[in-house]
Amino acid sequence: MAGFIRCRQMMMCQMTLFLPLVMLTAGVAGITDLSGKMFTFPQNTDVAHVRLFTSKQDFGEVTVCLRSFTERGRNHGFFSLATPSAANDFLIIWSETKQEFKPNVRDVRADFGREDYESNVWHSICLTWDSTSGLTQLWLDGKPSPRKYTSSGSNITGNPIILLGQDQDSYGGGFSTDQSFVGMMSDVHMWDYVLSPCEIQNYMNDLNVTPGNVLNWRALDFQIVDRVLLENKQQTCY
Repeated sequence: MAGFIRCRQMMMCQMTLFLPLVMLTAGVAGITDLSGKMFTFPQNTDVAHVRLFTSKQDFGEVTVCLRSFTERGRNHGFFSLATPSAANDFLIIWSETKQEFKPNVRDVRADFGREDYESNVWHSICLTWDSTSGLTQLWLDGKPSPRKYTSSGSNITGNPIILLGQDQDSYGGGFSTDQSFVGMMSDVHMWDYVLSPCEIQNYMNDLNVTPGNVLNWRALDFQIVDRVLLENKQQTCY
């Protein structure tokens, strides 16, 4: 049997078990402050992920920031936003084969080679996109990439399915073990505008930054599917 955890107010999590092939209707979402917490994805899988919920369905600009800890040596997807019209409407993924981040916006890929993406350390990652210019930029640990063109002239629209830990090759599905994330993830935020370089640097340096107005780690509506753990964030001791 499979299961999911839907977290609600007052840091309470309810485990629900269900039979395969039975359709369930999600209840009203609760909001949880995940400050000092992290999601742990402990194994390669084509099932386990965390779904994030928002009521917003129209994006002319996007910034997504997160922190992650994982091993190199395999492809892995961090953040996947799909709509009924595009499975890769906003995707952050690492290609070990090409040694590049290969984010997608509106199903159009940009390639960002980063030699400073190391195993087994915490990284801060931000991706921005503006529909007017079509420019996308990746930030890693405070260092920006060149701005590259992906898609312009149309917004991301439609009911989004937003996942951590899997790459959606179809709307809400199409997962692959070879692209699953194994490691820890924390401090996920999403804004419906492009953060300034100073705001991104503040996020990277763990300084005060305006929380995401689409997804806010301090007030997150989420659903854990299969084996993903919510734990206290591991801190480095000196």
